[in-house]
Amino acid sequence: MAGTRRRDRHGRGLRGPLTPPQAPASLTRAERFDGIVRDEVRRLEQHWGRELAQVEFAVEDVPDLPADFDGPVPLGQTAPGIAGRPVRIVIFRRPTEARGSGDAELSLLVRDLLVKEIADLLGLSPESVDPSYDSPDD
Repeated sequence: MAGTRRRDRHGRGLRGPLTPPQAPASLTRAERFDGIVRDEVRRLEQHWGRELAQVEFAVEDVPDLPADFDGPVPLGQTAPGIAGRPVRIVIFRRPTEARGSGDAELSLLVRDLLVKEIADLLGLSPESVDPSYDSPDD
């Protein structure tokens, strides 16, 4: 059988990825979400770089909530810096994705979450951190 092409059982030809691995269509949802957060952090650091120099940004899938937790699932949180560790702002991917529909809405939601967390950290209003902040209706 050397020299013959392998075909799947339906005779459609070779199967493989339709897009190259570096193309946006081949990124996982988690990788796309990480990219959205990274882009927003980069944008905010352009204006607040000195104030955010000792802040670590992270993405986690879900928050670690106690079993008896009763309330809305948080989309983000700020952990204080203790014992020489930096302040850490965390965005929770799965609850945030559940709230946003589509990449554009998800980008706006991530932007607003980061702006709110940074504003709380700096003791400022979200509008002063980023004039494009869209205060939530809930």
